[in-house]
Amino acid sequence: MIRTGEQYRESIRDDREVWINGERVKDVTRHPLFKPAIDIRARIYDMQHEKAKQNVMTYEEGGERFAIGNKLPRVQQDWHDKRNAVDTVMKDIGGVVTRMGDETIGEMWSLWDGKDILNEIDPRFASNIERHIMKALHDDPFHVSANTDPKGDRSKPPQDQDPDMLVHVVKETDAGIIIRGAKYETAAAYANQAFLKPTIANWGDSKLSSYALGCIVHMNAPGVKHICRTGFTNRAPARDYPLSNKFDEVDTIMILDNVLIPWEDVLFYQHTKAAAFIRQTLHRYSAFPFVQRTLSYADLIIGAAMWNAKQTGLDKQQAVQEKLSELAVWREGINAHLTASIYTAEKSPNGLLMPNQSLLMTGRVHALNNLPKMMHIARELCGGQICVTPDSAVFDHPETKKWMDKYYTINDQWLAEDRRKLLALARDLLNSDYAGHRLTFQLFAQSAPFAQSAAVYRNFDWNQAMSFAQKAGGMSDRIWSETKKAAQ
Repeated sequence: MIRTGEQYRESIRDDREVWINGERVKDVTRHPLFKPAIDIRARIYDMQHEKAKQNVMTYEEGGERFAIGNKLPRVQQDWHDKRNAVDTVMKDIGGVVTRMGDETIGEMWSLWDGKDILNEIDPRFASNIERHIMKALHDDPFHVSANTDPKGDRSKPPQDQDPDMLVHVVKETDAGIIIRGAKYETAAAYANQAFLKPTIANWGDSKLSSYALGCIVHMNAPGVKHICRTGFTNRAPARDYPLSNKFDEVDTIMILDNVLIPWEDVLFYQHTKAAAFIRQTLHRYSAFPFVQRTLSYADLIIGAAMWNAKQTGLDKQQAVQEKLSELAVWREGINAHLTASIYTAEKSPNGLLMPNQSLLMTGRVHALNNLPKMMHIARELCGGQICVTPDSAVFDHPETKKWMDKYYTINDQWLAEDRRKLLALARDLLNSDYAGHRLTFQLFAQSAPFAQSAAVYRNFDWNQAMSFAQKAGGMSDRIWSETKKAAQ
């Protein structure tokens, strides 16, 4: 039941409507701005079939093999296996990709955890969710998620402005619902399907809203239009920008122009209570692979900084060691939160095993709040040469090569070409348009900082600390009952 890379490529050659740089794309698998990311996703599919990697990338059940990323987590080992698979991919491709599918399928598991709430609304919705989870498990699609709407004037309810600023249902039919609006989504143009999530709107006291909607959207459905931002690929030679030319994941504003969603693809609809619950619990699984990607990014940053210190002989200086240690503390903090969240994992309402929510959410805040600072420390450690070094053509040209060799060769071990390669990597990682995009992208991919803090607030065990303080202060037990009344 696992796909090959070529089967994946063939599945997205379906005449979908994709636009980039003012051009209608005929075949995304061959277009130069999409091809590098598609090739990486295809490589991940192919790794599932390779003898040396198959047992890391897949698991066997009933005589068939399935992708480890789609496996429902029921025991701790499932999370160790998922983590090992992601690490294996990152090492194989030599960089970091954010959208692989394993990070978005977890949002469907969160939906499944809310089946009791959904069953109160309509039992069909919970059964639809379960069916789609099993379908993803068996069909191995590239599954992404439609994240956020344009929103428009946020001081106004959606009904008081252009109603399409938030995705909503415009009509019900026997075949399904008709939806309009737009969603920003990474990798939509070369994915198979997406879980379209609700954006929390200004619903007031409304129990029902046409904007409270969750469904599966197929990327080639009639009325779906992918309008993509321009890519970083081919802006400059790959030798000078090795990351942006290979690992750029193209983002899309996905236009939904009267798109029919069959009833079997509707996961919940109308009830604002269900939409609010889903948004609050959406990342209980998916935060883990996102934070793990940040750990891989941290390794790239540390590696570039350490190699520069080694090349220039500064790694023996105490001040440099202190800066490198600060990077290591940040990195190991991320690692510790991920590891501890597995070993103290919790049963979900539906019986799955979810990472310890308090540790996972605080780990995400630790990883991302410190990311800008850590990137700047790495810039310091790499020095000013990452912003002033000429491009590779200058290192090659016979008129200028001798000067580049002279001033960029450090010693007999570190010749000019290796120095140039390291500085090119560091520049693309820390100083380029791509680097700025990756940093800003975290605000989109992993929620805004206020939402991350809100997740920590909801999941931290405040009662344990309050009980400790109560006992230390000798306060009456009566305060607990009063506190509970106030909370209600």
